[in-house]
Amino acid sequence: MCGTCGCHSENGVTILTADHDHHHHPSDDHAHDAHNHYHTHAPATRTLHLTESVLAKNDRLAERNRGYFLAKNLLVLNVISSPGSGKTTLLQATASQGGLRCGVVVGDLETDNDAQRFRAAGVPSVQITTGTLCHLEADMVLTAAQHLDLDAIQLLIVENVGNLVCPAAYDLGETLRIVLLSTTEGEDKPLKYPTLFKSADVVLLTKLDIAEAVGFDHGEAIANIRAINPTATIFSVSAKTGLGLTDWYQYLEERCGVGAIV
Repeated sequence: MCGTCGCHSENGVTILTADHDHHHHPSDDHAHDAHNHYHTHAPATRTLHLTESVLAKNDRLAERNRGYFLAKNLLVLNVISSPGSGKTTLLQATASQGGLRCGVVVGDLETDNDAQRFRAAGVPSVQITTGTLCHLEADMVLTAAQHLDLDAIQLLIVENVGNLVCPAAYDLGETLRIVLLSTTEGEDKPLKYPTLFKSADVVLLTKLDIAEAVGFDHGEAIANIRAINPTATIFSVSAKTGLGLTDWYQYLEERCGVGAIV
């Protein structure tokens, strides 16, 4: 997991608001720093205990987030995908055309390009730049979200770092985990990355407008998702043509209608 993928330090994490205020995340809050205490011990045993410690702390903070977001009557999406899946384009359409008042927290290693795209469309957004970290964590999300006017929105979208591995392990306190699979990635991604797809509440098959051009087998993709996660809700969409977006928006509106601001 993250202990071997290169994201050893959180020193590069920065939260960028619309005014580009820089808020460095406290490094002592991130249990990755504990790696330094274990390097001289038996790798198999110590790595197991460290992973449990990191995730246990994050899970506690995620539950805090969940309670906080519930008190704010927010539907919160944790959106995870590979880079290039069309995540930002789809979410921009969701936030600007879907009929719900939205705010967005964006995670990327560098730049605030995606947050600027949302703001240009009139959607409040905050960017987290993670440096070498390949995922978002619960405390980062809460810190960033508090730069938004949460009382003015119904739907909080968290666009996670583009990665199918590490984000799967980190609960952010979301209401729903949304996983994207684009037609350009191939039908077998759910089988290759079962941990993530197994944890999904919703799977969005994206870029359906080019499915035929890239030889994407829609039926096989659905079957592979169902083999890993029989209960996930699946939408087949194209942000470019609008295919399937009405059903996706309606689903979110229905979920927002339960205890949310309407």
